[in-house]
Amino acid sequence: MTGRNRLPLLVHRLNELVSWCDGFDSRLHRKMQEEDLFEITPLFVANHEAKERTIVNQGGTSSGKTYCIMQILFLMGIERAGRVMTVVGQDIPNLKRGAYRDAKTILNSSEKLRHTYPDINESDRVIRCTNGSLIEFTSYKDAQDAKNGKRDVLFVNEANGIPYDIFWQLDMRTREKVFIDYNPSARFWVHEHVIGRQEVRLIISDHRKNPFLSRQEHEKIERIEDDELWKVYARGMTGRIMGLVYNNWDIVDELPDESEWKLSAYGLDFGFVNDDTAMEHVVLAHGELWLDEEIYETGLLNTQIAERAKDAGLTDRQTIIADNAEMKSIAELNGLGLHVIPCVKGAGSIINGIDILKRYKLHITRRSVGIRREVVNYKWKIDKATGEPTNVPVDAFNHGLDAVRYVALKHLNVHKEARGLTRRN
Repeated sequence: MTGRNRLPLLVHRLNELVSWCDGFDSRLHRKMQEEDLFEITPLFVANHEAKERTIVNQGGTSSGKTYCIMQILFLMGIERAGRVMTVVGQDIPNLKRGAYRDAKTILNSSEKLRHTYPDINESDRVIRCTNGSLIEFTSYKDAQDAKNGKRDVLFVNEANGIPYDIFWQLDMRTREKVFIDYNPSARFWVHEHVIGRQEVRLIISDHRKNPFLSRQEHEKIERIEDDELWKVYARGMTGRIMGLVYNNWDIVDELPDESEWKLSAYGLDFGFVNDDTAMEHVVLAHGELWLDEEIYETGLLNTQIAERAKDAGLTDRQTIIADNAEMKSIAELNGLGLHVIPCVKGAGSIINGIDILKRYKLHITRRSVGIRREVVNYKWKIDKATGEPTNVPVDAFNHGLDAVRYVALKHLNVHKEARGLTRRN
């Protein structure tokens, strides 16, 4: 069914009791069309019609929860002059890759909306309406920082990355409405302190009712092979992801000074329609690995990969180690002025690469949103008979990590030593 079809009322009883309308309010849908604002989904209707002060959106991947909440914020800004709406994320890179990007996509889809919100301050990440309403995108370092400022509407994006004391301070300083969204990979403060209170509505969603996804995107999500990951990302149910491959990592603001580098190389994992193309910069310094993401995006042609790489400062003097299953792409990138070589694969190469990476502390830069998402989801397969992790990883959430693994197998194998910056001779 498409977004224009009628859908029946659906009642979800999953981990928590929740009901929401899985059908379009035809009058609302016609109004959005007549005013040339945007196409809406059943999830938009559920959030728009909810009367409670706090709306919790627990959803699987690509359910459209962030996108529809941003649509509602635009609409709320139009409906009442001078509204202050704050979108809060774990940090600015996450916001730029998520809610802020969605907001600009929504604006670009409607000429009328662009005229209504003509002012975008990119440095401060503030979008202003002609009637004085504004949407601001920000993050807070601690609860004390969150005490600054009040607002009419609060949207806490990817709430499981934000501490409860920060949310509490923000919630106390919000006058009208609070929206919360997250992927339910595990129980956290929303389940303990928010869901079940009066004036709180829980909406559980998944990709199946998002009409804007392609058939291939729907099928990819349904093909998630691990039961726990499938429950979380395909059905939006609260999970308990166990058996993570990596726990030897942290987040840093930037790479160390170049003078301290003992190795510098780039790994590249190809994707296109359903999978992200990932290019990760791997640096060895102080006996530890530092990872910085240059590309993490779907739909890139090889010419665009080359453009992104050159924009990041790469020339034919930096080595890129790429998936050897894409020799044609490797040849094309070399023809476009980069230095790309195939990775080393073979029997046991995945486990060997993982073992190498687990010998090091991994420092992931804050802006590396794609690989940060992967390390909290990349896990070992679970033996269904014993319930214990096996030594075989699930083939999901691994594009950036595969790119890093290619570098590890080439330059960090126990039989090799890093010999300084990798350069083309």
